[in-house]
Amino acid sequence: MAVSARQRLAALPHEVWVYIRRAPGTFIWLAILLVTTIVVARLSPGAERHVLGSRSTNLHHLEEDPLRVLVTSAFWLSGGGWITYFIIFNIFHVPAERWLGTLRWVLVCVIAHVGATYLSEGVLYWAINDGRAPEKAAFTLDVGVSYALAGVVGVLTYRIIKPWRYVYLAGVLVFFATPLFSGATFTDVGHLSAVVIGLACYPLTRARHGVWDPIATARSWPTALQAMTRIS
Repeated sequence: MAVSARQRLAALPHEVWVYIRRAPGTFIWLAILLVTTIVVARLSPGAERHVLGSRSTNLHHLEEDPLRVLVTSAFWLSGGGWITYFIIFNIFHVPAERWLGTLRWVLVCVIAHVGATYLSEGVLYWAINDGRAPEKAAFTLDVGVSYALAGVVGVLTYRIIKPWRYVYLAGVLVFFATPLFSGATFTDVGHLSAVVIGLACYPLTRARHGVWDPIATARSWPTALQAMTRIS
């Protein structure tokens, strides 16, 4: 039976709610990021630097108050870009949270965020002591969600059916490792570290069943599109 456009529109809010509640952690995080992004957009450049700088996981703050900045830095974006992260979160975080469950997904995010922060800042600390970076780099701005995201990108390797799992993994490693060969920064080290940490979170995936087959998904698109166009 054909479904009318009015019926589809009436069902849309329910479908959106079902979609959101299947990954509550992701959308709560996005909501907080939206609020903080709006706040930053209303600040003067000087106030923005102060607000983000006080939440930066740089060497200075990791020594003075590590817990505070490790938590707060994950809820601010440097330079905006919320729409971009909304799309990326739906591509990676949503399927990861649905597959792993909210608790395990949070664990992957936290482990990747904290682990990659300390590894990248450790590299920066070594560079400063070795004279390869200026001492003021200890106060550099480092906020955002990218380390947790990279960790989730890594752990999603185990969600994909073989042999496409290895194609995905190769693409991920090339994407995150390439910057290391062309003027790498400490954040590039952090991103690759986060991916490796995500891969090391394999024990959290062992009890999760089901794999994603990209070929089967692609083959189902024509049928799904045909069903969507059956509007009387």
